[in-house]
Amino acid sequence: MNEVAVVGFTQAPNVRRTEGTTNGVEMLVPILAEAFERTGLSKEDIGFWCSGSSDYLAGRAFSFISAVDAIGAFPPIHESHVEMDAAWALYEAWLKIRTGEVDTALVYGFGKSSAGQLRRVLSLQLDPYVVAPLWPDSISIAGIQARLGIDSGLWSEKEMAEIAARSRADAIGNPAAQLSGRVEPGELLDTPMFADPLRAHDIAPITDGAAVIVLASADRARELADRPAFITGIEHRVDSPVLGARDLTRSPSAEAAGSAAGADGVELAELHAPFTHQEIILRTALGLGDDVVINPSGGPLTGNPMFSAGLVRIGEAANRILRGDAGKVLAHATSGPVLQQNLVAVLEGRD
Repeated sequence: MNEVAVVGFTQAPNVRRTEGTTNGVEMLVPILAEAFERTGLSKEDIGFWCSGSSDYLAGRAFSFISAVDAIGAFPPIHESHVEMDAAWALYEAWLKIRTGEVDTALVYGFGKSSAGQLRRVLSLQLDPYVVAPLWPDSISIAGIQARLGIDSGLWSEKEMAEIAARSRADAIGNPAAQLSGRVEPGELLDTPMFADPLRAHDIAPITDGAAVIVLASADRARELADRPAFITGIEHRVDSPVLGARDLTRSPSAEAAGSAAGADGVELAELHAPFTHQEIILRTALGLGDDVVINPSGGPLTGNPMFSAGLVRIGEAANRILRGDAGKVLAHATSGPVLQQNLVAVLEGRD
């Protein structure tokens, strides 16, 4: 089967609010053009297109179809869509190239969280019979998870604040970041609770954004990039949607996905952890030691565009290889409440 590599990545600035429609067109047009410029490809060169977004977030049915306006009506394209983070769209595109159906693919994701009440929208991911009718919001559920870990001695509020401070400091070098700057953990701990034990810094900000990744088969990849980021392993697993049926301080699905993808020996990892304590859960599940650099881009705590944040993690990790900064990296994406679904990709460069 064909090997697959990332040859290009672009993203829109992560911002609190954007003007325009909820279908992502305004955000997608400039970054699609940038992706074509960087790779030297044109629309006619793309064999398969796949997107990730949510009609619930957009507030309209089949919103992904109107997003195709960013691509253009002609020439006709071979297109698909997933109703979740575009990291899963990348998985579909990866399969298309692996099976030899196409040799190039473009994956994009977008989300305008500012258009509605995000906490209420995400409640629709919950079990529709027992949990969703109670309308618990995503932050309150994450607060329960954080409290369970603190009371079990698995992490502390101080460790959570240190993660937030490190993330914002790392984001200083990321022009797409929404939040950045140097702050002491002690200053963060002096701020009021938002949803006990979570404070504002423990929660990823509401973000509008979009991202694009270009994939290619091995032969095409070497033509399009000096040092392609080869996807040597990719896997996604799912835990029970019943919150009371699983230990919320662990992530068995992330552990299984990381093991199947070959997560050992990575130099850095981009983790899609929308809450500070979830980074700790993922580090443990994926077996990432202190020698592994975590979220050098700043991660989702400095910008969390719904339905493209997981794709951004893959793009940021791949960029480290494309630039020659790393040899083996890991990217992680999550979907659903409190780390229910997890996708892990391992990428390597070959000199």
